[in-house]
Amino acid sequence: MTAATKMPDSPRVAHSRLHARLFGAFKLTAADGREIGVTGKRARALLAILCLEPGVAIERDRVCELLWRGGFRAQGRASLRQTLLGLKKQLSPIMPDLLIATRERVAVNAAIVGSDLAELESALTHGPNPRASELLLEIGGRPLLGRLDFGEPFRQWLEVRRAQVEQRLQRAVEDALSDWERRGNDRERARLLDAWRLRDPATGAAQSETRIRVAVLPFKSIDAADEQGHFAQGLCEELITTLGQSPQLLLAGRGSSFNSKDSERPLPEIARALHVSHLILGSVRRRDSELRVHVSLVEGSSGFECWSQGYRGNTGNLFGLQEDIARSVSRELARALGLEIGLPGPRPTTPNKAAYELYLQGRALTARAIGDGVLDKAVELLEASLAIDPGFAACWTALAEAHVYTAVYTPCLDRLEKSARMAECARRAIELDQAQGHARAMLGIHCWTRNDPIGALDLAHEAYRLEPDNPDVALRLGSFLLYIGRTREALPYIEGAIDQDPVNGRNFAMLCVAQFNLGNLDEAAAAGQRMVDLGLPSMWLAVVTAASGNRELAVEQYWQTRLLMNTVIFPPAGTRPLTGSTLDTYWRMAARGVCSGRAVHRKVYCAMLDYLHATLPDPCDTSIVAPAIWMGYARMVFKTLGTQITPANMYCLMSLWADVEPIRRVRRHPEFLAFAQRIGLVAAWDKYGWPDLLPAPDRAGKSP
Repeated sequence: MTAATKMPDSPRVAHSRLHARLFGAFKLTAADGREIGVTGKRARALLAILCLEPGVAIERDRVCELLWRGGFRAQGRASLRQTLLGLKKQLSPIMPDLLIATRERVAVNAAIVGSDLAELESALTHGPNPRASELLLEIGGRPLLGRLDFGEPFRQWLEVRRAQVEQRLQRAVEDALSDWERRGNDRERARLLDAWRLRDPATGAAQSETRIRVAVLPFKSIDAADEQGHFAQGLCEELITTLGQSPQLLLAGRGSSFNSKDSERPLPEIARALHVSHLILGSVRRRDSELRVHVSLVEGSSGFECWSQGYRGNTGNLFGLQEDIARSVSRELARALGLEIGLPGPRPTTPNKAAYELYLQGRALTARAIGDGVLDKAVELLEASLAIDPGFAACWTALAEAHVYTAVYTPCLDRLEKSARMAECARRAIELDQAQGHARAMLGIHCWTRNDPIGALDLAHEAYRLEPDNPDVALRLGSFLLYIGRTREALPYIEGAIDQDPVNGRNFAMLCVAQFNLGNLDEAAAAGQRMVDLGLPSMWLAVVTAASGNRELAVEQYWQTRLLMNTVIFPPAGTRPLTGSTLDTYWRMAARGVCSGRAVHRKVYCAMLDYLHATLPDPCDTSIVAPAIWMGYARMVFKTLGTQITPANMYCLMSLWADVEPIRRVRRHPEFLAFAQRIGLVAAWDKYGWPDLLPAPDRAGKSP
């Protein structure tokens, strides 16, 4: 007798179908999207196992082996019987015919339950279907039946099932790609291929389940000449990049790694926060040209050091020293885990030690971003490096990043000039090294300032193909998709960036808005709170809180943003900072206008935005654009973003796509499509798909 048997067809019921999410944490929802709570870990696991193949029964003894391992057969069957009774009691009011049980077997009714797996396989196998790309993006790299573990027999069974599913999906994707190619539809073929990269075990995010996750923590500088640790930080960043070349390693993003600097938390806690199994720590001592570097490898779960090594060299042999460290760390990780790890090879850089040291220092300052004169100094150092070696591609990318950070994070009046200079540097980097994916992503920012979102998205997709393990690149692609309203498509890239770079507040800002746009207020609030915990402004959290109905708390949360003035956020370019009671009064007006829900408060703050637009040196400043969107002040949105998108205000586009009052007023304004046409959004929608909340035009070319 086999463990799985096709059950006789059950009569088709009149109820609406249920939907099971099998990728990631199991979730059962009704036809209207309501989650159906299932009490009990084994009850949820049983339902998940049966939903893998609705209508196919599994023998009770096999279920007991998987979920109740270790007891007597009679005990296991009794436990299964109680679990089935509990499930029927929970589900009967909603779907009385869901479970089909006989004395020896159990199944779920195939007529009334579907799943994300079944929907994806159907979209892939029944002719070329654009829905397949969307479903793959929604699933991302989440493992089949994630977060379930009932011992070794269950793990072995699940490993086999996962492999079977991935093989089926791979074959189906290959067939679908061939179909799109035969039809000459390069756009849909590229979309499907990009979506599959998030899942493909050979190249996509699903690979992270089997790769060794490592974080390189900031190196300590024991050097009076390197008082602020720029050299040590730069060396650490380069080690991250070098180790990241090994296909068996997945490195935590540098933003999260450097946010752990000077942390007082125990090492196991840091490892958990960074989602890694191992930590690399180090220190650098430099005396004149002599270098001493000490590196240690720490097991994340225990905090115990499992290997350490000292290195001696000099600034004249900096590249060789760095490669020695990377290779040693790779070998020790391989030895500690009993795995084969490909040793990182040499990376294109500069042969000039002076240029390289200037690059390390400039890149370290760029990573800090916030601080008086920090980015100006970074630009100076990077330009000095390039004056020595103008063929240093990575340094051109670093200089592009410094320019775009200046345009975004400082109150400068020449943002467009900074953007144009950034674009020049990015193009130069690409000319010198076609593999510079991050340079392409930044070049996409400049496309937005020229009302060319198609160019921006083309570059971001190409950047992701080149550097799928760079969380900055993944986040940039996700953000560009958010800007055009393709939130569901954007979410997996944002989640992938957070998985690799989980202590970076900017990532959670994107996640907060994405979840808000999808109507997931609890998830949006959690992401917004995490963003605040990491030191970023609380306006997004306040907007979500207001949408959930707690307007009094929302006003307080928004008002708290004033505490970050002149540290994380700055006054509009060309103005003096507000202080004292004037600062408090302005932010109280802003908080009430955006969050109170009272028409009088909105009217007062809209009038203030009118005044700012007429008087500020930059009439398109973020301090005008963002609250205009949150208050649904459509005319001001059209007068600002419709006049000039800059690297500083473009992120406001992502907030247009929440289906709540009063934000939706902008999208429903009769002039919205003309505005979208003017800034290139309509052209981007025609190529990449229309927004989740906006129907595509009908065949007559008119919007429904």
